Amino acid sequence: MTSELETRYNESSPIVRVEGLVKSYDGGKTRAVDGVSFEVKQGEIFGFLGPNGAGKSTTINMLTTLLPPTSGMAEVCGLDVHKHANEVRRSVGVVPQDYTADEDMTGFENILLCADLYGLPRSDSTRHAQELLQLVELQDAAKRKVSTFSGGMRRRLELACGLINYPRLLFLDEPTLGLDVQTRAAVWKYIRQLKKDYNMTLFLTTHYLEEADSLCDRIAIIDHGHIVKIGTPEELKATVGGDVIVVGVKESEPDLSADIAKIGLVTAVTKTGNDYRIKADAGEEASPAIIDLIRSKGMHVTKISLTRPTLDEAYLELTGRTLREEETNRWATMSARRTMRTARS
Repeated sequence: MTSELETRYNESSPIVRVEGLVKSYDGGKTRAVDGVSFEVKQGEIFGFLGPNGAGKSTTINMLTTLLPPTSGMAEVCGLDVHKHANEVRRSVGVVPQDYTADEDMTGFENILLCADLYGLPRSDSTRHAQELLQLVELQDAAKRKVSTFSGGMRRRLELACGLINYPRLLFLDEPTLGLDVQTRAAVWKYIRQLKKDYNMTLFLTTHYLEEADSLCDRIAIIDHGHIVKIGTPEELKATVGGDVIVVGVKESEPDLSADIAKIGLVTAVTKTGNDYRIKADAGEEASPAIIDLIRSKGMHVTKISLTRPTLDEAYLELTGRTLREEETNRWATMSARRTMRTARS
């Protein structure tokens, strides 16, 4: 963290401040980002979630100076991303979703290359690269070519490369995509360590809602270019408004939604196919009455489940779809497969 940056803003200022940010194409006909406003506090892990095409990547590309905003204001580390793009680049780190390390170079050489691109002196970057390799537990593989690395090792190397310039703010794009459960847990450990030991701010995108729930202090959900909701995981889960009961019925007709909605404690009912998704203030008390009603109509219950509000439920409530469904987007799936093939090689 350089003294130059520390003079730009104080520790109580938001590290990211966005007001009315817009990115449009086709002469203003298409708005990928439409008046987005939010702040990221220093030292927090901030999750940024949204369906494919919601404006998530476009927003991040503007914050990291890869795209110029059409209008609005965005500051990163106290710097206007449009007026001071070079300074912003020097103050942040980025760990992209795709693997970018040169496979014909060693892990150590890749980190030094990133340092050279930032213009860091070798007297500093050599020592710092060694420290980073130790941080991500790759010191024993420092002199091995990246082509021999496992997927987990590659991801940890990408993390080390993103930290070479001592960033205050680190952008992590799908940091555990394609990794096995054990390696994902290891990456989570490093992320928490960066926050705890270095007071680093992390800006995280992920398709794993359990990851966002576990790691993030606050989460912003973006859809159709707008911020839908910002809050802690608990605050977002509270938007579900109670327990969720899913009841499967053998018969598709008649529709019992109106009858179920009249049951005490039930607050909302939606029907999809033969399944009823029911929200209730106390699911364990409402469930027997729901089953009795269905049976009284001569119909047969095939399944029933009761869940407390989850981030998945909150996401569904706020966007009308699940994040898993969005992963089936053709272009996103192709990108994910490329990354996963590399991770598993």
